[in-house]
Order: sequence, then structure tokens, then C-alpha cells
Amino acid sequence: MTEEKKVKKNLVIAIDYTLTVDGEEIDSSKGREPLEFLQGKENIIPGLEREMLGMEIGESKDVVVAPEDGYGLTDEEAYMEVPANQFPKNIPVEVGTELQVENEEGQPAYARIEHIENNMALLNFNHPLAGKELLFSVKVVALRDPSEEELSHGHVHHEDHNH
Repeated sequence: MTEEKKVKKNLVIAIDYTLTVDGEEIDSSKGREPLEFLQGKENIIPGLEREMLGMEIGESKDVVVAPEDGYGLTDEEAYMEVPANQFPKNIPVEVGTELQVENEEGQPAYARIEHIENNMALLNFNHPLAGKELLFSVKVVALRDPSEEELSHGHVHHEDHNH
């Protein structure tokens, strides 16, 4: 295996990262294993993947990702009003509650209660970070060739450490 020096397509990249949105740190690899992903396979959001091309091991970078290259713009159609009395008893009907529902195709969809008025709850099906500008502070900590299986599946396989 050749020792790769720069981030490029079809390499497994390991990064330390911090994600800040609206001035608030909302995700980080601090205190955890670095995030590993297969470059060029859309395992991570496109704006970050594109900006990391050509980075070297040990290199750090701050990357601002526009909503279009992150979790998308807010979709004004992705809302639904539901009578509060239709919620299962074990789900608190309050702003901020997140729940999983099935869409028309029977696929799981995530929503959160955005607003409650006149016993109607407004469900928001947008990703919580839709419409947000994302600031990633990233550092490349390792690069490696993927296994044939990882390459054919298009994503990193992790050893099962019996967590």
C-alpha cells in the first residue's frame, strides 16, 4: 500500500472536527475517535467533502458550508398540522419534541414540533440544520487506502469492538 499524503477520491480520511452553527458548538469529535469516511462517496455533506480535497495529514482548515451544500434549504412544504389529541400518550406535545413518523411510502421520517396553537401541532420535517450555514473546523489526522469491500460498498467498515 502506498502512503498517501493528500485527501483524494477513494481514500479513507480520518478527521478531528468541530461543527459550529449560529455561534454554538453543536457537534465535535473531541474525546472520541476521529470521524472516518470514504472520500468522494458522499458519506459526509458535499460542501465539506469538496473543501477537504488536497488537504494533507496534520493540516487544519475552517470550512464554511452554505445551506445548499449542507443540509439543504428550508423546505416550506415540509410542514404538517396535526391535532394534538392524535399524538400517542407517551409523546409530550410540546415545542421541540422530536418524533419519528412514517411518510406516504411507509419510510421513517423525522419531525419535530415547531409550534402549537388551538390544539394543533405544527410538525416540521426539515432537517434541524436545514437553512443553516455550517462552520466546520477540521484537521486531517490519517489517510489510508480502503479495503476492496469498503470500496465496493462505498463506505467505511468499522471493526466491532463490542461496545
